[in-house]
Amino acid sequence: MMHAFVFPGQGAQFSGMGKSLYDSSVLVKELFEQANEILGFRISDTMFSGSDEALKQTNITQPAIFLHSIAAYRTIVNAKPAMVAGHSLGEFSALVANGVLSFEDALKLVSIRAKAMQKACELNPSTMAAVLNLADDKVAEICLAIQNETGELVVPANYNCPGQLVISGSIKGIDIACAKMKEAGAKRALVLPVGGAFHSPLMSPAKEELAAAIQSTNFNIPTCAVYQNVVATAVTDPTAIKNNLIEQLTGPVKWTQSVQQMVADGATHFTECGPGKVLQGLIGKIAGNNVSVDGVN
Repeated sequence: MMHAFVFPGQGAQFSGMGKSLYDSSVLVKELFEQANEILGFRISDTMFSGSDEALKQTNITQPAIFLHSIAAYRTIVNAKPAMVAGHSLGEFSALVANGVLSFEDALKLVSIRAKAMQKACELNPSTMAAVLNLADDKVAEICLAIQNETGELVVPANYNCPGQLVISGSIKGIDIACAKMKEAGAKRALVLPVGGAFHSPLMSPAKEELAAAIQSTNFNIPTCAVYQNVVATAVTDPTAIKNNLIEQLTGPVKWTQSVQQMVADGATHFTECGPGKVLQGLIGKIAGNNVSVDGVN
């Protein structure tokens, strides 16, 4: 059995996240207190008792999900992943699980990423939308046509599973795209409650800031391959991992393709570590009965 470990991204947060892990494990408690010290504020307090609105703030959401994910992973006795992957933000958690990044360095990078993305959102008002039950190539074709015809930015952002693709772009571009997707036969084209166009060129200002931090951080040789979002293939070279992690901020999350490749490379069991069960559901839709899936949260 080849065991793959996967880690969720932004959107999996909830009030009370990580509390049961904190209360039941001394090691987890120490990890949370270490995170509080690194960040310079008690993120644990917001995670355990903060409002949904507070947890939606990108500078809180991203480190909170990362912290919860690593805490969940570290409760697994003798975890030995054959391969790892993370959805967007979750890629940082995956790189801790396979030894590329230390917990401390990854948390610092996640914090820098979150703040830089928040600033980029404020600089360029933009949004995202979920398109359901329309072929991926048709969605991409409509996005390109809108850009060519109107000059408004709209791009595929998250290839989540067959029949579910999230697009990013300007507010006007997304509004036009939603109408066009429905005309083309999409079951739904729904604007999401997010404050920016993640995984699009509108994140370029954040990319520059994150790139500088990543390039100055030590990346170790991994204990197993990471299937990175922008390439959807196994990567083990630290320099390539750095470059792909930087490109991820403005490039699409190829989650469908990543899971398909992991299965093709021998993955038979997937464990999701972190808040929620979103990835478990997506993997089920991508791989069907070819794999078994569980989670630790």
